[in-house]
Amino acid sequence: MKTLVIFGSPRRNGDTAYLVKRLLESLGGEHMTVDCYHENISPCIDCRACRKSGKCSINDGMQKVYDYLDICDNIVIASPIYFSELTGRLLDVCSRYQLYFSQRRFRGISVPPKNKKGGVILVGGGSGGKDKAFSTAKEIFRMLSVSDVFPPVCSPNTDTVPAKDDKNALAEISELAEFLGSEKNIRADN
Repeated sequence: MKTLVIFGSPRRNGDTAYLVKRLLESLGGEHMTVDCYHENISPCIDCRACRKSGKCSINDGMQKVYDYLDICDNIVIASPIYFSELTGRLLDVCSRYQLYFSQRRFRGISVPPKNKKGGVILVGGGSGGKDKAFSTAKEIFRMLSVSDVFPPVCSPNTDTVPAKDDKNALAEISELAEFLGSEKNIRADN
């Protein structure tokens, strides 16, 4: 089992990182983490080269992500909630999935080739809800052939309760690991 983690926090040792670490410890298998704040990945520049060539014109760290997307079984989006949304830097990186939209829309090719499972880990200080961020994550998943999405794992009040002490979030992390590692399907339509 292979899992791609799209990590959208600027804090490598913060609450979001803690929950991702717990997930990966429970999940096992192979994983690749895309650190949106610290890797050399530019946002999409809307050059539209992918419409014609089927390849992104930007040659950076995203190339290894595209390769891993072809073979992974699971995708996890992990982000703090900023203004009720995923972080801007995570969205910059995910804008590069425009390649997949263009392949479907303009070239009639369905990529990535295999259906995947997805999970979303959200962390907030207590001033915003998870619904908008989760909705955005589901749109990203749609472009990445994620067919089953687990309900969002959320530690919503980290200003007063750190994620490591959030019993509900830790229980949900265990459930997410079980879902990603099993044949069980759950549709998160909420």
